[in-house]
Amino acid sequence: METLRRVTDLFMVNAEACSEAQVEVFDDVITRLAAQIETKARAELAGRLAPVANAPANVVRSLARDQSIDVSGPVLTHSTRLTEADLLACATGQGQDRLLAISKRASISEAVGDVLVARGDREVVRSVARNEGARFSKAGFGKLVERSAADDELAVSVGLRKDISKEQFHDLVSKASEAVFKKLAASNPAAATQVNRVLFELTGHKAEAPRNYTQAKAAFDELQRSGQPIEAAVQVYASTGKVEETVVAIAGLCQLPVEAAGRILGAKQADHDLALLLIKAAGLTWPTAKLILEMRRGEVRIPAQTMDVAHRHFEKLQTSTAKRVVRFYQVRQATADKPH
Repeated sequence: METLRRVTDLFMVNAEACSEAQVEVFDDVITRLAAQIETKARAELAGRLAPVANAPANVVRSLARDQSIDVSGPVLTHSTRLTEADLLACATGQGQDRLLAISKRASISEAVGDVLVARGDREVVRSVARNEGARFSKAGFGKLVERSAADDELAVSVGLRKDISKEQFHDLVSKASEAVFKKLAASNPAAATQVNRVLFELTGHKAEAPRNYTQAKAAFDELQRSGQPIEAAVQVYASTGKVEETVVAIAGLCQLPVEAAGRILGAKQADHDLALLLIKAAGLTWPTAKLILEMRRGEVRIPAQTMDVAHRHFEKLQTSTAKRVVRFYQVRQATADKPH
């Protein structure tokens, strides 16, 4: 072991200046010494040689095939001395721990990437999908998309890859869950546009991207500080389709979380009762309520009869009752959020 350390030290100090012939001498000596040492020492050797560009090739191959992942792992992940053939041999004939180590390499060829997708378990496939240096053939990418159908985390990683084709993205989105749509949209605005386009092609309906209320909150805080009439501002928000500003204003007036108000006001197909409850609890009048109801439906016009019914319900609803219901909701949410 001591001799091996000294020989390895000598090589590491002179590695950059060594010719191939000199490296071969070190290769022969270190190979003979490494065969006589215990696992812990071989793991130390692997850790030292793995990052070296011209490390002794036979030593590296031997370490890559070692029975202990502590020894083979660093080399499989970091060594550029391993050829594609070396990696394919390890990827096709060894266990998942080896596949996981290979999946973390800075660069992975199409052939190796395809084997990882075909043979890897969930952890391996997720790892290689996140790896921007990994490449896949058309068939391998198709397998990756196929495996994404039952794995939301994998679907998001695959959907965000820069090398995914339009055809593959279309296939991915057609099988993905709503949670995947939202994560793709939140992670990448360009992906959100693509998701909407694919969904429109598939179903004729666009997915709703998560709303960002940051600017709307700042605007509402400024409105409150200015002392200007809040209801007049809400009417302007609603009539001009400023959904985020409208939601933040209602949430602020009702002292509700913005997300809760957003879910109620953003449900276009739901009945109007819950929305009317919030608007009444906010202390707003029917003209404002009418504008908000129209904003919720977008381009879909609300039938006059439906609007008349909503008007009657709104006028019958007592502000005190609406506020009491909202307070009950606040208490229930606060209780649910407390750690048990």
